[in-house]
Amino acid sequence: MSERTCLAVVLAAGEGTRMRSALPKVLHPVGHQPMLAHVLGTVEAAGATDCVVVVGPDHEAVANEALRAFPKAGIAKQMQRLGTAHAVLAARDVLARGFDDILVVFADTPLIRAVTLRQLREALAGGAAVAVAGFTPADPEGYGRLIVADGRLQAIREHNDANQAERAIRLCNGGLMALDGRHAVALLDRIGNANAKKEFYLTDAVALANAAGLRAAAVEVEEDEVRGVNTKAQLAEAEAVLQRRLRQAALDAGVTMIAPDTVHLSADTKLAADVTIEPYVVFGPGVTVETGAVIHAFSHLTEAHIGEGALIGPFARLRPGAKIGKGVKIGNFVEVKQAVFEDGAKANHLAYIGDARVGEGANIGAGTIFCNYDGTAKHRTEIGKGAFVGSNSSLVAPVSLGEGAYVGSGSVITEDVPADSLALGRVRQVVKEGWASRLRSLKAAGKKKE
Repeated sequence: MSERTCLAVVLAAGEGTRMRSALPKVLHPVGHQPMLAHVLGTVEAAGATDCVVVVGPDHEAVANEALRAFPKAGIAKQMQRLGTAHAVLAARDVLARGFDDILVVFADTPLIRAVTLRQLREALAGGAAVAVAGFTPADPEGYGRLIVADGRLQAIREHNDANQAERAIRLCNGGLMALDGRHAVALLDRIGNANAKKEFYLTDAVALANAAGLRAAAVEVEEDEVRGVNTKAQLAEAEAVLQRRLRQAALDAGVTMIAPDTVHLSADTKLAADVTIEPYVVFGPGVTVETGAVIHAFSHLTEAHIGEGALIGPFARLRPGAKIGKGVKIGNFVEVKQAVFEDGAKANHLAYIGDARVGEGANIGAGTIFCNYDGTAKHRTEIGKGAFVGSNSSLVAPVSLGEGAYVGSGSVITEDVPADSLALGRVRQVVKEGWASRLRSLKAAGKKKE
């Protein structure tokens, strides 16, 4: 099929008022990625070289996301909501360019797979003028039925219009459709609105194709793939399906998950073979983990890169810009943001490292804070190779420690420390012998007077 040209028409004009949200429906995330972005990525993977996204009026945010996810996409506006066929014809100018295959997909079906869209295209390559995705639900009540006879799709019958025999059909309309580009515009133009809602239904293209002596085909798919999202409950259901897919893909690729159902992944999470993930780990967007790394329980990672053999957590927080080198240890209750840990460095517990570079083999002691923000701007801290920062220290940026430098525990460091030097930034200890006993005696005398 590589020689066949393909246009994807993505319908994203729905209002989504049932979501009870100011955010446009198709921008709600599944796996930390907007539903629209999922669909656009899938049509591209299915071989669509061109794409047009049909949006409603005043939906600039949807158009902007479409261009971010598919930079070459065209934007068409459906000014009035007059049905699915009317929405597709909003892209008439692009449809008329003469593509071999035209895919019509919905931006609120984020679980559709590229392999399924390729099957629809294969049906067109096999001679069908229209190919429709069908599925077999446990309960077909309310769904349109696909009327198939002699291996050909004859019509799509809406549930309310179906007779008793047609309602007994289990194969239902999944909504996704592929059209032969040679016939698409003519078929769409012939669709009328002689129905209760006075709308132009894309499903009528099947009967019109048959009436014109063309062939229509049904391609059966899994129900999850055509699962539309119209409510927050359905959004949560789609998230659960995607998480199962992502976990299974990771396990199949050689990742060890001790309790897979407790791990939350993003659509773009990249996990190498022999990575181990303990229970209750959350991966935000933009995380890559190299082979042999271990992510201990209750850690949260976003836009971070974890190197080979690194140990993260438990209870670690890696924020955007965290780059963790080979064999690095980031321990419990350590937060890292916009910081590079070079190979072998470690911060084993109770520390905040922000806007910094921690050199190879350096040690950050417990309770250490990198004071990177002065209330107006962020500043960097540079830690040299093999440096040692004692526990409960504060490094006030901008500041640097040279290679092999030491910072004594409890210090506040405000000036650069040369290589192989010891820096102490604390008040000298004073001991007053007998002071505690005298204090207790005074307190006891006071109580007797009362």
